[in-house]
Amino acid sequence: MTRPDVTIGSTPVGPDHPPMIIAEMSGNHDGSLDRALDIVRMAADCGAHAVKLQTYTADTITVDVDTPRFRLSPDHKLWPNRRLYELYQEAHTPWEWHEPIFSLAADLGLAAFSSAFDPTSIEFLEKLGVPAYKVASSEVTDLPLVRGMAATGKPLIISTGMATLGEIDAAVRTARAAGNDQLIVLGCTTSYPAPPEHSNLRSLPVLEGAVDAHVGLSDHTLGIGAAVAAVALGATVIEKHVTLSREDGGVDSAFSLEPRELTLLRTETETAWRSLGRVSFGPSDAEAEGLRFRRSLHVVEDVAAGEPITADNVRSIRPTGGLEPESFATVAGRTFRADTPKGTPLTWDLI
Repeated sequence: MTRPDVTIGSTPVGPDHPPMIIAEMSGNHDGSLDRALDIVRMAADCGAHAVKLQTYTADTITVDVDTPRFRLSPDHKLWPNRRLYELYQEAHTPWEWHEPIFSLAADLGLAAFSSAFDPTSIEFLEKLGVPAYKVASSEVTDLPLVRGMAATGKPLIISTGMATLGEIDAAVRTARAAGNDQLIVLGCTTSYPAPPEHSNLRSLPVLEGAVDAHVGLSDHTLGIGAAVAAVALGATVIEKHVTLSREDGGVDSAFSLEPRELTLLRTETETAWRSLGRVSFGPSDAEAEGLRFRRSLHVVEDVAAGEPITADNVRSIRPTGGLEPESFATVAGRTFRADTPKGTPLTWDLI
């Protein structure tokens, strides 16, 4: 059964369209609105379809407490032993920046939307007229929050890092119960950076069948290899964190794409999508010329009438036009009817 497209901004999402590329800014603005706007310009220049923010403050996503439960582990790859409150203070996008960021994105032809992390952020984003919402992986089990985003009637992109199939199903059912079936469910590994071998992309077709929705990939691996592979397995959306330069720092820069890589992501995922084609065997239109250069039996030496056919004067060569190579055993030892020049296709009328 063909599912209807989900449209985000002006971009249709579905298997009949190139994968939608979402550039996740996260905290790579590094506390600078000018840098945030430059990231939007870069995303547009590199061919992304959308730019995404995260809408929270340290106080809406956690509380200012310093106990082990509110710190990352000492061996965390990127943010060892960081207090959650301090990390979110550093990484958050100030809410007063959203309007200029969204406005610039619209001017450049990008869809701009966000992950909401509490009811106040949904209310705020609704006032800005966002075209879609994203459920972050850590929020997928917060069903009241999922319900609140779904109830806006906007397309809902659900990330599934860490989630069991039961938890994913609960989030999808919650969205549908709120009257929203404009769903895209993203495979995700919530590790920063994520080892490619933990991506388990073979799960995507299973996920698609389980939730009966379009699927995609929120990818935290380095590079674009996993994203390209995901398209071959049915991904209709690819989300990647982006930065102007990893050397400049930024909380997520270590696993974010630079401009050249983002350009490659757009072009190579579209190439992967085009390569899927349809189930087909036999020559394509593009192979018409190649058919002429299949092998066939040809006379390879000038011969006179009455000479026998041997391996010295008849061989399988390119191009086509003569008998099939398998016919040599049948014609060997028989004689030529007439003088025949080198390069003549061997046909039955010559024997």
